[in-house]
Amino acid sequence: MLASLKEILVKAREKNQAVAAFNVPNLEMVRAAIQAAEEMNMPVILQHAEGHGSLITLEEIGPIMIQYAERSTVPVVVHLDHGKSFEVIMQAMKLGFTSVMIDASDLPFEENVARTQEVVKAAHSLGVSVEAELGHVFTSSLGGGEGRAPDDDQIGDTDIYTDPEQAKEFVDATNVDCLAVAFGTVHGIYLKEPRLDLQRVKEIYKEVKIPLVMHGGSGVHAEDYQAAIKNGITKINYYTYANQAGADALRKHLNEEKQDYFLEDCIAVTTEALKEDYVRAIEIFSGQ
Repeated sequence: MLASLKEILVKAREKNQAVAAFNVPNLEMVRAAIQAAEEMNMPVILQHAEGHGSLITLEEIGPIMIQYAERSTVPVVVHLDHGKSFEVIMQAMKLGFTSVMIDASDLPFEENVARTQEVVKAAHSLGVSVEAELGHVFTSSLGGGEGRAPDDDQIGDTDIYTDPEQAKEFVDATNVDCLAVAFGTVHGIYLKEPRLDLQRVKEIYKEVKIPLVMHGGSGVHAEDYQAAIKNGITKINYYTYANQAGADALRKHLNEEKQDYFLEDCIAVTTEALKEDYVRAIEIFSGQ
C-alpha cells in the first residue's frame, strides 16, 4: 500500500526503529525490495535519486515504483532522493510520489532555507512529505553516484558535519518532515573505517525533535546502526552494498561450469541476492 513518509517515520521513531530506504534504479531492485519488506512484514521506502537519471529516467521507473507500492501488502513510501531541481521535484509529485527530498546542502545556509521553504510549501499543499539536508555527506572515490567527492583532508573534518543549533534554526524555518544529517558517513564504498560522531546525532535530535536521516548508510557496523537509531536516526539510505551483492551473485553464477546460460536465470539469481541483502538490512534497522 502506498504510504506517507511522515507517518511511517513517526511510527518507527516510537518503536526506536529505522525504516530502510532503498534506491531502486531497475526492476530487479524494485521487486527485491518489495519482496524483502513483505517477508519481514515491515514498511519500506523505494527511492529514485535524481542523479540516477543516467541509469533510468524518472518517467520510466517512477510509475513502476508506484505500481509495486500500491500492490504491496506492507506500507511503501515512494520517494525522490537528492532532488536538486524544482522541476524534477514537481515532476515526482505529479507522478504520485508520496515524498521528495530537496538537497540544497551545497548552498549557503540562507539559500538552503529558501529553496527548502519553496519545496515544503508546494509539497505540503499536496500532502507530500519533505526531506532536506544540512551538512555534507561526501562520496568515496569508489562512488555511490551521489553527493560530492571529498579531498583526503576533509574526511573526518567535523566542520562539515551538521551543527545541532543550526539544525534547529533550519527546521524551525522550513517545517521539513525529516532531516538528513552529516556525522561521518560517506556515499559509496568505505575505503577505511568510518568515524561516526554518534553523540552529534543525539544532540541534533534533541534540538530538532523530528526524524533524522542517514545518507551513506551502506557498510556501517550493526552496532553503529543501532546506536545511531537510538540517538534519532529513523530513515537509512542503503544502495551501494546491495548493488554489490547482486553483482557478486551474478559473477558467481556466470563462473559456474555450465553449458548454457539464460538471461532469466541471471535475473533470478541477482534478484534473490538483492532480496537477501535487503532482508539483512531491514533486520538490523528494525532491531529484529
